[in-house]
Amino acid sequence: MDQPLDVPELAADGGITLRPWTLSDLDLVREASEDDYIPLITTVPSPFSDSAGVPFVERQWGRATGRTGYPFVIVDSEGRPVGTVGLWLRDVGQGRASLGYWVVKSARGRGTAATALSTVAHWALHTLRIPRLELCVEPWNAASARTAERVGFQREGLLRGWQQIGSERRHMVMYALLS
Repeated sequence: MDQPLDVPELAADGGITLRPWTLSDLDLVREASEDDYIPLITTVPSPFSDSAGVPFVERQWGRATGRTGYPFVIVDSEGRPVGTVGLWLRDVGQGRASLGYWVVKSARGRGTAATALSTVAHWALHTLRIPRLELCVEPWNAASARTAERVGFQREGLLRGWQQIGSERRHMVMYALLS
């Protein structure tokens, strides 16, 4: 049987740390659950309860145990968990992996997402030697597009009706970063 993935702790610029999920991150899940968008695009439970938050954290552990990806908590320079970035390995056999990220509203606008994304992308390209990294952004989400571009991801094109979000299929813009 394959061993679980080891989600490392990664140091990022500005005192930001990326680390595995723990049950102490339930306050982060609670804040994310109050966001208008995060629960639509993730499995963050909304409304929040501890009985729903604990399985969310356990699902993050399961991604490493099941070897499907590396889920990281983004911790700011003050030690507060403020978001997540994940490296997903579904297509790693074809030489590509995907990334996703979110930061809670109270921590946005500080470049934290870009720093975290850059750190995981560098690790994936240079340590794990994954040749191609992809991420998708909804066309209206200019802040997320700026984050991807700031890290060096290049816009490749519009994927029409690509993803189910909430009750509808939505277009996504594909971004990629090559080794």
